[in-house]
Amino acid sequence: MQGDLSADPRPAPLGADAVVLVGGLGTRLRPLTLSAPKPMLPTAGVPFLTHLLTRLRAAGIDHVVLGTSYRPAVFEEYFGDGVRLGLDLEYVVEPEPLGTGGGIRNVAERLRADTVVICNGDNLVGVDLAQLVGQHRAREADVSICLTKVDDPRAYGCVPTDSDGRVQAFLEKDPDPVTDQINAGIYVFDRSVIDTIPPGRAVSVERETFPDLLARRMRVYGQVQGGYWRDFGTPADFVEGSADLVRGVAPSPAVREPGERLLLPGADVADGAQVGGGSAVGRGARVLDGARVESAVLFDGAVVSAGAVVRRSVIGNGAVIGDGAVVEDAVIGDNAVIGARVELRSGARVWPGVVLADGAIRFSTDV
Repeated sequence: MQGDLSADPRPAPLGADAVVLVGGLGTRLRPLTLSAPKPMLPTAGVPFLTHLLTRLRAAGIDHVVLGTSYRPAVFEEYFGDGVRLGLDLEYVVEPEPLGTGGGIRNVAERLRADTVVICNGDNLVGVDLAQLVGQHRAREADVSICLTKVDDPRAYGCVPTDSDGRVQAFLEKDPDPVTDQINAGIYVFDRSVIDTIPPGRAVSVERETFPDLLARRMRVYGQVQGGYWRDFGTPADFVEGSADLVRGVAPSPAVREPGERLLLPGADVADGAQVGGGSAVGRGARVLDGARVESAVLFDGAVVSAGAVVRRSVIGNGAVIGDGAVVEDAVIGDNAVIGARVELRSGARVWPGVVLADGAIRFSTDV
């Protein structure tokens, strides 16, 4: 998994910079994000952001600027100058949250290329970035927006386009959407457009920048991409996305050998335990005899005790799941202890360090 990826074959240069916005608080993923920013959470064996950065490199982008805000030092401490990934990484800290547009404008002085790929750091994507940039240039667009189709667009802002792909409007969430095309959180900007974003204040590209560009009849195009896309906003999306990476459903250069499970160095799974469904077992984590782990993420040092069941859940660093406990669709914070025979289901969240006594919470009537 994570190692020195700089020796991987280098693609033809794309002639573009990338900006990755990683300043969000990740409140929907608490308590996981109390100790680390969302893009730094372990996902299929590496910090989530690694998957996006390696895809940028695979597309031929070498220079990446990270726009940070929440716990900014964590990013540079881990990725450094980017040399291990074959990248030239720079970091710009927002003094206060500036929104998507303000975050883009805040890094403008670090940009070197006339074409800039903008990515939200909490989306897992498998789109063809080189094709996105190629079509942007062929159309002589000012801005290109990567669009994806979803079965139920009511929870998203919709982006209708004409027959040539030119964007017609940016529509907020609507119970009766006019299109199934939604904003995938990836853009291609001409550098000159970035300079028109007001500096020094919060700006939303969806509510201010893009509508203003349409009003000025700028060339704004949408490109529907059919590759993998997932917003990592909720614990369920986090778990499913990690499992998709482990199994190779979501493509990532950082995943070398897809399979039904990923065991990191020092992980210990007893012969009588079952681990599958794209589960990732962290460094030094243990799954004891008779335990079952399915489509779950175990952080470093976690313990799933004998006979326990963990499904579609995240178990934090050093957390312990007791004998015969059942944890389904839940999030367990770092160093929490879930006592024997406890049952946690359907969105339960346990904060770091909390101790639940044996049998303290049950859904079943048996004892």
